[in-house]
Amino acid sequence: MEVISDKKVSLLYVGSDQKVADQFTDHSPSVDVHMAKNAVLAIKWLQENKHVDAILCEKQIPGQTGIEFHKTLRDRFVDNDAVPFILVANDRDQNDLSEAVKNGIDDFYVRPLSTNRILERVQFLKELKANLKKEKIGASKEMDADYKIGFWKRTFDITVAGLALLCAAPFLLLFIIAIRLESKGKVYYISKRVGTGYKIFDFYKLRSMYPDADKRLKEFQHLNQYVHEEEESPEEVAQEVVSKSTGTMLIGDDTEVDEVQHNNKRKESAKSAFVKFDNDPRITKVGHIIRKLSIDELPQLINVLKGDMSIVGNRPLPLYEAEMLTTDEWTDRFNGPAGITGLWQVEARGRSSKMSPEERKSLDIKYVEYANSKYAFLIDMWIVLRTFKAVFQKENV
Repeated sequence: MEVISDKKVSLLYVGSDQKVADQFTDHSPSVDVHMAKNAVLAIKWLQENKHVDAILCEKQIPGQTGIEFHKTLRDRFVDNDAVPFILVANDRDQNDLSEAVKNGIDDFYVRPLSTNRILERVQFLKELKANLKKEKIGASKEMDADYKIGFWKRTFDITVAGLALLCAAPFLLLFIIAIRLESKGKVYYISKRVGTGYKIFDFYKLRSMYPDADKRLKEFQHLNQYVHEEEESPEEVAQEVVSKSTGTMLIGDDTEVDEVQHNNKRKESAKSAFVKFDNDPRITKVGHIIRKLSIDELPQLINVLKGDMSIVGNRPLPLYEAEMLTTDEWTDRFNGPAGITGLWQVEARGRSSKMSPEERKSLDIKYVEYANSKYAFLIDMWIVLRTFKAVFQKENV
């Protein structure tokens, strides 16, 4: 079956095999192929040409691999994820295929290439990416339309955050010095979080762990509170992480997960998106104090002043955790404000048993119902009062 299109199909081929470029050019007059022999020429062409339907790249190009070039494109071009990226190789290596999938490459083909098959695949990937983009935009707009922060809530946020920062400034300075004296590294911690309507923002905290906390995750994986006993024993989990983890560590709120394990087990992980350690040995001495008094949370007042968060709301999640909660069952938790304290935090304090991920998510959804009711501000004040009491309790949640 031959692919026929009234519109020109624009392809960028990154590599030195002229035969591949000629193969597509000769296939149909509606296919326009530009050949770039290295990454520099490819980037230059992309900067000068706004439209490209797909990028075909050899597995190995001068100075780097095709996978590394794909990462470069994602960093430099915001809309690059909407363009299908296909890797071309001389042979099929399982390690290459796994690496390509892990890094978000859309497809992997081995020579000799089927021109028609690749063009059909490009057309399919383009339509798929366009539909996914529309769905995300539509979902984001719908959520933004569903929740708008009220006047009294925003006034309360700005007033409390501003006064609290002024009053806490001397104490913050003392603890910043203490953090730096105890261990080297940055005194603050910034990560990407997902808040209202899946909005992504920079999330601020004081550092309470040792700088190598991510590397020590493997050593203490068996202490994870949310590991289900029926799935695997702690010893099996720890052994699996040590033997298979080779990716970048994704770090969240007292949580870290290996990127390879995350990509390989996304569906299984969705059942327990929250990960936490009880009496985490990676926490510094100063870290225990600032967590006990919730001082590590104070920089989030800057997030409140910026409008990323509120004083009361659902905890903003790390990107990989939010990615697991995109089913219809859980998306409502993003249809309310992101906050420093919230319903599940005050409910968890003082409990003799640990709160399960399902309970936590259910409380998040329950709070969204409150936030969209006419009693929203009164409920927020009730949560704030309970938070003051919870700060001085012994339980470390």
